[in-house]
Amino acid sequence: MNHSTRLQWFPVSFFSMVMGLTGLAIAWQKAENALNWQVHPSTALLGLAVLSFVTLLLFYGAKLVRHPSAVSQEFNHPVKLSFFPTITISLLLLSVALLPLNRSLSFWLWVVGASSHLLFTIRIISIWIQRNNLEIAQLNPAWFIPVVGNIIVPLAGIEHAPPEISWFFFSIGLVFWIVLFAIMLYRLIFQPALPGKLVPTLFILIAPPPAGFLSLLKLHGTGSEAGTILYWLALFLFIPLAAQLKLFLKLKFFLSWWAYTFPLAALTIASFAMGRETGLAAFTVGALVLCGLLSLLAAGILIRTIVAATRREICVEE
Repeated sequence: MNHSTRLQWFPVSFFSMVMGLTGLAIAWQKAENALNWQVHPSTALLGLAVLSFVTLLLFYGAKLVRHPSAVSQEFNHPVKLSFFPTITISLLLLSVALLPLNRSLSFWLWVVGASSHLLFTIRIISIWIQRNNLEIAQLNPAWFIPVVGNIIVPLAGIEHAPPEISWFFFSIGLVFWIVLFAIMLYRLIFQPALPGKLVPTLFILIAPPPAGFLSLLKLHGTGSEAGTILYWLALFLFIPLAAQLKLFLKLKFFLSWWAYTFPLAALTIASFAMGRETGLAAFTVGALVLCGLLSLLAAGILIRTIVAATRREICVEE
């Protein structure tokens, strides 16, 4: 298979790797603060996330130029469509990670990320409404990405724009999360099981509550009862999914394995925030344990991704 053909099948879902790596970098920023470390591994991790984003953007840009029909095919696919906003969410997360390091760069990443994510949200909701061939069996947790991803905007947005803008995005993400979560439960209970390639996306179910908790902290400036509910719900969702470890270990490697990373990062960061808000050391200790687990998981998946790329197991026709 030549390079042009591999480029044709370069998947947009690759950007979920940037979400995982950036989430890991932010988690380590919180760990460094909690431990009062003078060394900053988060800086190296952030550099890796930025490098990954730029590299993937160049490859996907080349795909758009050389194989526009392949990009169009992805955008019209009922599953792959939901992964396009991983590009804009990556920008939003990079904005959060860069905020303490370069406020100006963080601002522009946030502006581009928030505005383009809103456009994706509007376009994808329009597609959901207009299409008459969508089936409940096609629903999977990746559908959360386009609309529920708006809940992330306030994490940096509260520092860069009037709070009303952050409330606007937060409201979209929260309400659509409630609706899609109910539909998703129906699909999981009453429809056939997810295909193996999409099973890792079950971890996406964990992400909205801790992200919502963190956004509420930014919006209120302190903890709230609603935020506390979201945090405990996230922790509860993590438990039954962690109990399925044997199932996840049996799965063949797919790029969808990166779906394990950002939700776990969101829960880790939220646990650090709970420790800071409550003053209870148990939350901080739990967050450090989760950070270690997240680091091992991300390292393992990164290595497996590199191996899969060298073996030409990815970027191939499905």
